Order: sequence, then structure tokens, then C-alpha cells
Amino acid sequence: MDQLIAARLLEEGGRGWSTGGRPPTLLQFNSRAGCVLAVDLGASSVDVAVTDLSAQILATVGHPIDIADGPEVVLAEVDRLAQAVLAEAGLTPADVCAVGVGVPGPVEFSTGRPSYPPIMPGWHDYPIPSAFGRFDCPVFVDNDVNVMALGELGAAGSTQNLLVVKVGTGIGCGVIVDGRVYRGAQGSAGDIGHIHVARPDGRTVTCRCGQENCLEAIAGGQALVRDARAAGLPVESVRDLVALATHGDGAALQLVRDAGRTIGTVLAALVNFFNPHCIVMTGGVASAGVPLLAGIREAVYRRSMPLAARALEITVSEAPDLSGRVGAARMAIEEFLDEESVETLAR
Repeated sequence: MDQLIAARLLEEGGRGWSTGGRPPTLLQFNSRAGCVLAVDLGASSVDVAVTDLSAQILATVGHPIDIADGPEVVLAEVDRLAQAVLAEAGLTPADVCAVGVGVPGPVEFSTGRPSYPPIMPGWHDYPIPSAFGRFDCPVFVDNDVNVMALGELGAAGSTQNLLVVKVGTGIGCGVIVDGRVYRGAQGSAGDIGHIHVARPDGRTVTCRCGQENCLEAIAGGQALVRDARAAGLPVESVRDLVALATHGDGAALQLVRDAGRTIGTVLAALVNFFNPHCIVMTGGVASAGVPLLAGIREAVYRRSMPLAARALEITVSEAPDLSGRVGAARMAIEEFLDEESVETLAR
């Protein structure tokens, strides 16, 4: 205890009740012992936050970017935003204990390097942690959906077994097992967007990965915009389609509900295999809400085994705009405060 207090990870928190002798001194975790930087990179925007060691946001800022501009340009902007949020919070780079970064593509977690990310040209095998050298601390990089899954812990009503499914331009899934992210052998677990599914009309669609009839090529955001235009709807983006569906446009509602059914067929297989407590939907398409959920629930409950679906909840994220930043912070904090790191700090 003395070592942890000396490392500022524990602090006195008042006195407890006496049982006959001197009242005991209570100890509590000191969330102000340092801070972490949380970076949520998207295809067209980035959010940077600084949090304390309990993942409470102290300052945050967002800015438009184009992920296709490449790592040097984008990460230079991230560095500028990081300095801005630290200054706003009255902190310096020396106060940063760890950095957490979420990126919209596959990542080899052990190295923090993206691996052939489809929407991130020029990023393959780029050493993202090297861009944060000024902070002289550990840097952890993961797929954005894994990061969002960490951000949904607790908020989703379950800290045990959880699936967080992002339906945006692409489709991905963060897997929480016993309260921890499951990444698989090389970090690619949860890449459900490239599972093969059949179209009801029997046609084939080529995915950007080169394969045919991947889930995201049929039910992802770009696919929905493509099909909406083919149906004569005046849409330029997923946001336009969601707006039409929200205002009751019949064709838009049908497209979103059908996408939900297609996604639900894949999720039903995951429910039978994994038996989660909860599935949380997030991302641009998920903001359509009820029509998407209706299609997903229809397929999941129809195709799942009764025991696997008995207590299953399927819902939409309550804080989709924050889950990326909170999750990136939690990832950095978990790694910074793992057993080996704490032992080193307490020496």
C-alpha cells in the first residue's frame, strides 16, 4: 500500500467506522494520478480527448479530416489537436501516461500497425505509435469497433458478454468476453463485414475487398446509398437515407429494414455460437433506429436457438458520439494499469 501511495495511484479517502480501536483510514484509487489521450479516427473526422485515469473526459475537440490523405498528414493534425486539448485541461505532455487510438480498419494490436485497411490508403503497416513520440509513454492502437465496444461497457447494461456492431460505411463487430475485448490471434476477430451472405434476388455484388456478396457489400452504408439511388431516391449519403427513413419514406424504410434482416442473419449465427447478453448497434446506419432494429430482431429471434436468445437484448447505442473516445481512453488505461505496469510504477 505504501508503494502504491508513493506512486500516487492510491490516496487516503477519509476515515471508516471504528470497531473499538482507532478508526481505519480508507484508501481509494486516485484517478488524478495522470491522464491519457484518447484518439478516435474516422474516415472523415477525428475526435481527440484527454481524460483522467477513470476515463472521465477533461477536454475534447473534433475536426474534419480525410483518412485517405495518409498517415503523415492526418497524424500531424491529431498532434495539433492533442496539444490543444492538453492546454485546455491545463496539462502538459509530461502528464500523459498512455495514448489510446482507434482507427477504421484492421490493426495488429501487438504492434499498432494497420493491416491492409480498405478505406485507409497508404496506412498499411504504418507505425502509428511512432507519431506520439513527444509524449514518451505507451501507445495502444486498435480497430475502431473494438474501441467502441470498450466504450459501451456498463452503458450497455452488461460488462460480461457483449457484441457491439458498427454499421456505417462498412460493418464490423467488437466482441467483449467476460468484460474484456476479444481480439483473436492476430487482432482481426469480429470482422463480420466480410462474411458471405446471399442476396434475396440471387444477384452477386463485388465487395471492395475483392470477394463477392460480403455482408457490407449488401447491407453497409455505401451499399444502401447505391440501392437507394437505383430506386430513384434523392440521396447523396447514408445521412440522407436515414433522414428519409426517419420521416417515413416508404422506399427508404424498406431498404433499411431489409438491411437489418440481412445483418440479422449473420448476427443470429453469432448469437448461437457466442450467446451474448446484449447486442449494441452503432454507426451511421444504426442511427435509423427502429426500422433497422426491427429487421435485425426479426432475423435474430427467428434464426437463433431459444436458449441463446432467451434473455438477449438488442439495442442502439445511447452515446454513439462518445463511445469511441471513452473506449480509446479505457483501452489506454487498462494497458497502463495492468499488473506488470503497476508493479513497475510501485517500485
